[in-house]
Amino acid sequence: MAFTVTSDNERQIEVWNNVKDRDWPSSPQQIRRKLTETAVRCLDKRVRFIGLEAYEQAGGTRTRDLFEEDSGGWVDDIGLLDRLVTEKLKAEAAAIAAEGWKWVDADTSFEYGHTFSLSRVTPVGQLLTEKERAERESLRSEYEDLESEYAEADEYPDEIDARIGEIEAALDAYGKRPEIYKPTDQARAGAFVSIGEDGKLVVKRGFVRPEDEASVVGKADARDEADSQEAGDGHHAGTSEGSDRGTAVVTVVGEAAQPEEDESETIKPLPDRLISELTAYRTLALQDAIARNPHVALTALLHKLVTDAFRSGMTPGRCLEASVRAVHPVAQPDDLAEFPPALEIIARHNAWAEDIPQDDDSTLWTWLTGLDDASRLALLAHCVSFGINALHEKPNPYSGYGLSQHALDCRKAEADRLALATGLDMVEAGWKPTAANYLGRVTKARIVEAVRESVGEDMALRLVHEKKEKMIQEAERLLAGRGWLPEPLRIAGIEETTDAAPGVEHDARPAEEVAVADLPAFLADDVPEDVPASDQIVAQEAEDLVAAE
Repeated sequence: MAFTVTSDNERQIEVWNNVKDRDWPSSPQQIRRKLTETAVRCLDKRVRFIGLEAYEQAGGTRTRDLFEEDSGGWVDDIGLLDRLVTEKLKAEAAAIAAEGWKWVDADTSFEYGHTFSLSRVTPVGQLLTEKERAERESLRSEYEDLESEYAEADEYPDEIDARIGEIEAALDAYGKRPEIYKPTDQARAGAFVSIGEDGKLVVKRGFVRPEDEASVVGKADARDEADSQEAGDGHHAGTSEGSDRGTAVVTVVGEAAQPEEDESETIKPLPDRLISELTAYRTLALQDAIARNPHVALTALLHKLVTDAFRSGMTPGRCLEASVRAVHPVAQPDDLAEFPPALEIIARHNAWAEDIPQDDDSTLWTWLTGLDDASRLALLAHCVSFGINALHEKPNPYSGYGLSQHALDCRKAEADRLALATGLDMVEAGWKPTAANYLGRVTKARIVEAVRESVGEDMALRLVHEKKEKMIQEAERLLAGRGWLPEPLRIAGIEETTDAAPGVEHDARPAEEVAVADLPAFLADDVPEDVPASDQIVAQEAEDLVAAE
């Protein structure tokens, strides 16, 4: 069904060839995005990954803007880009597989939370020679001596500050060296290979699937002994066995589709899909905020328990029926895994996972009772945070599957209450409006309204005359750093600080005017003061339609 989104049979075949060999099926969303992709910016991580030079040497062309800065322009041949990315990912995955892993999964990106159900093996050291180890220890000692010597000083002298910076950079480089794993661990574990937002390769090693949890038997003792010896010599354990154990699984998932030219003189409601993706950001930010606020987490848990105890019948079964079911967004924007709160959650989860015993329940109970109160509250907050659900979904007016509009309103109200209690600020959390996550997904009227709220009426009127692609590009620049948020990310109940759309309560920042001298040439012309923005849009769209006819 997903492939019917386009009638371009050649493009259907290209996408099919890129997804058909996956170990698990691609989602309809991923296939539709890939099929509706018409152009890719040269700033896209896939283009950075292979390099523009490699793309053009393979016969690829790109579109440039002759009059404005376009950051390299747009890649035209999406099929060629897919093929080059797939080939390079396969080569990188094969190199990782040669280290001796049981499996290697490679993709342009992986969904947020894809490793939460997997355990992870622990490395036994880093790939360092004895000389490099000695140098690292020497740098650490020098760093500690300098910190101790200037502990009472208000600030470091320039030469000392520069030296400390050099030491920190050198130690950081040592910390990024490949880690050594036991061959027995590698025989049951694997690695994920993907592309970071900067276009660089991202490799995460040592994950164990549930079916591979049992330890590998056979030559375990001999391998462990050999591993210890090789670790001491600074060699990578398990490399010689990689050829018969590593298997690279490479797939390529499409990025977000380009926006359609769906314009109107009125501001229509946001699409359900876009609201779902925006509230995915908010849900993760709220989960992170709850985890960092044990007092609020305890209140939220107590609120749930009191509601269950005093407002519903008792449920028989387990000794304690209170539970938290992890919430993972179904509709995920492409950069959700790189969203700062998501990175915080993963780092916090991994840190706790290293400390929590993996034995039976009795061992876990003993470990928990031995924690100090602060640690117990911090762990409680982390666990409670996974149950936070601020996601939007299309309401079901009928009984059965899904939520009613009333239930969604209650969920939104509770999310706002938690956001206020934790002091959540989506701007500080790292969200900003871009072409991919908002501006390229809404109508011109919505873009103009966002600029009007954030920058002012004059700037909004200047944008009205532009084509949508230019409007999106300039709006992204104008909104950068101004703290503007779309309605689904605002907190209801906070007094308005700007003249937003009627009936909308939110925490948007006041509009800040932009000097005409700071504008690009195409926006610097004067605009009529007596023409409303909506009329300007209608007139411009009529002009565009006549030109198209």
